Amino acid sequence: MQGNLPPEAQEKIEQLQDLQETAQEVAVQKQETESNLTEAQNALTELENIEDETTMYRQVGELLVETDYDEAEEDLEDKVDSLELRLETLEKQEDRVQEQFEDLQDELEDLLGGAGGMGGPAGPGGPGAGGA
Repeated sequence: MQGNLPPEAQEKIEQLQDLQETAQEVAVQKQETESNLTEAQNALTELENIEDETTMYRQVGELLVETDYDEAEEDLEDKVDSLELRLETLEKQEDRVQEQFEDLQDELEDLLGGAGGMGGPAGPGGPGAGGA
């Protein structure tokens, strides 16, 4: 089917596929960041239930190193702040990629004369699916 398409349409299909890959990569990064953020927030919450004098350790690579309460709290707060910022950046990137995908999909539909619906955004059928 793609052999019958104009070169501009083939190029847009390739761009759509690239954007789909980018969207998947961003989604994976976002999921990992959300998981790390939840873990850090839970640790910070648990820290509130621990007395200041309690001996604590933090993991440095394969080692556990003794740390004090204030340092542990500051490190966790910094980590939460950093992860929240990272998550916000990934959400913006995700929105941009989705918008680019939809714009490109519209351009492709215009190129092909709007023949045969292309499904929803990032639909599994993708461009050129179905029909003969």
